[in-house]
Amino acid sequence: LSAYLCFLMTALGVTAGAHRLWSHRSYKAKLPLRIFLAAANSMAFQNDIYEWSRDHRVHHKYSETDADPHNARRGFFFSHIGWLFVRKHRDVIEKGRKLDFTDLLEDPVVRFQRKYYKSSVVLMCFVIPTFVPWYLWGESLWNAYFLASILRYTISLNVTWLVNSAAHMYGNRPYDKNINPRQNTLVTLGAIGEGFHNYHHTFPFDYSASELGLKFNPTTWFIDFMFWLGLVTDRKQAPKEMIQARKERTGDGSA
Repeated sequence: LSAYLCFLMTALGVTAGAHRLWSHRSYKAKLPLRIFLAAANSMAFQNDIYEWSRDHRVHHKYSETDADPHNARRGFFFSHIGWLFVRKHRDVIEKGRKLDFTDLLEDPVVRFQRKYYKSSVVLMCFVIPTFVPWYLWGESLWNAYFLASILRYTISLNVTWLVNSAAHMYGNRPYDKNINPRQNTLVTLGAIGEGFHNYHHTFPFDYSASELGLKFNPTTWFIDFMFWLGLVTDRKQAPKEMIQARKERTGDGSA
């Protein structure tokens, strides 16, 4: 249970934080929530918010080209993890320099996390998940470290990478059949709502990253709950009319 709670916090640091808040600016968050999401992002240990958001914006701008950091056209392995083993393609660097990321560094939370990223990762990703079970209910340090820290971290990494790999290769395309990203149910379940990827690449500004309704999207539920608490404002959404028109114009007819 402790490991799973850490997994949920880890996931939110990426999905609600680095992805929907800082990469896409799909909603606004007040300072206490931004601090929580930055701490959760350090628990995720997937590069700091600035680097994660920078790469993700380049990915959307130049998706499935050599300028895409994890170009799915280079194969499943490359888009999943191989891109981390090699130097970035020169197009990623050259075209990435043309994009504006100044808004990220205007956020003091982003600057603080970037400045103290290494120490925050040690604390959030490894020390706290190990120490809390040991201190509060007498779990062995061995179990706490390898379950709540290492196993949780490994699973969370691969779940995130599946959005770059599986969700760009397997599934239907009800919103735009001319792009690679797909709707992938298994990725949605693992990445707490990030598998509606054909929708997300069609309407990247939508805070829900999916059509609203009864679909499984815990990240959206979390953002909505924070809105109810008064910590979230200005949630951006694609109008129903726009969604339907896009389905009819470019969808594959599967929705």
